[in-house]
Amino acid sequence: MLKTALKRYFLTGVLVITPIWGTILILKTLFVTVDGILGNVLAQMVPAYYVPGLGIVTLLVLIFSAGLFAANFMGRQIVRIWEDWLNRLPLVRGIYSTLKSMMDILSFSDRGSYRRVVLIQFPKNGHYCFAFVTGMTKPETGILGQDPLIHVYVPTSPNPTSGYFLLVPEREVSSVDISVEEAMKLIVSGGLYVPATSMSSVLAADAKWSGVKQPAAGVPIG
Repeated sequence: MLKTALKRYFLTGVLVITPIWGTILILKTLFVTVDGILGNVLAQMVPAYYVPGLGIVTLLVLIFSAGLFAANFMGRQIVRIWEDWLNRLPLVRGIYSTLKSMMDILSFSDRGSYRRVVLIQFPKNGHYCFAFVTGMTKPETGILGQDPLIHVYVPTSPNPTSGYFLLVPEREVSSVDISVEEAMKLIVSGGLYVPATSMSSVLAADAKWSGVKQPAAGVPIG
């Protein structure tokens, strides 16, 4: 009995201490990394007055100052000249344009159109997944038909930074009653996360796929 009790207490202690210690290590690593961006420079410039964390404060002030500078007319002109110069560099152009496009998507004022969560059939007919709307192709410019094509991003689980970009006909897309944050938590957790809204009400979308049949991919499975 004593051996069983000691074993239970030890396992309980491990379960309590491990997440606490892991959180401390992650926060410590994050603090050291962010503070080191400008902290090393400040430590060399003013070694007598430097305290840990001053690099983070300086970085926040620098980001705020850059935003304040770019918000006025003169700042916008300088930023535009700087962007034109970066777009002329072969290697830098690809990296900068990709990051700039991602930030532009995240900064759209009409978040209802560009940050919606929808439900689509993927990777095949009868299988459904959450996707994020990023744009739309107008019918007059479409080459695959007269239906508007919705630009959607399907993130992978548990790593949402990779995924698939799809052009889906509007009639095959159904809106769901869930926020982007809730959908992202579901994807990252692999479905283990329980959203505040019940899944039955979340998935209560209009039945748009009754007459939709996806073409066979022609790739045997198994």
